[in-house]
Amino acid sequence: MIQIRRPEDALHAFQTAWNSHDVESLGALFHEDAAFVNRFGHYVRGVAAIIELHAPIHATIYSDSTLENELIDVVAIHNDAAVKHFWSRLTAGAAHPAGQCALGILAYLENAEVGKPTERIGSTVARWYRESVMKRQAEVSEG
Repeated sequence: MIQIRRPEDALHAFQTAWNSHDVESLGALFHEDAAFVNRFGHYVRGVAAIIELHAPIHATIYSDSTLENELIDVVAIHNDAAVKHFWSRLTAGAAHPAGQCALGILAYLENAEVGKPTERIGSTVARWYRESVMKRQAEVSEG
């Protein structure tokens, strides 16, 4: 497991766990009573529920997906807590029903007790967009 020493390290740890499709490692990043809201607004609470939410998609439609997180800002709210805003770009592969496509999600992470492996990770926020890589490739080849 990646050591989380600074608030922004949580982004890399989440990205690494996602890209390895290891939902147990993904779950280990969360505080035991963490809340998680996925890009569709599905809310769950607790590590077991977060793992249960991610396991089926990592076994099927996101089994060949990759995630890239880009830090926008870190706001310290206490000496042991910070909020991180970031773009999360998910690229789905052939296993996704729509085929290869890219999804962008503006998100934030809230962490308590910075530096501990059970960092509290927050929820995606209300804006996301979907952009089809295949459509873009078609437009480029036509133009």
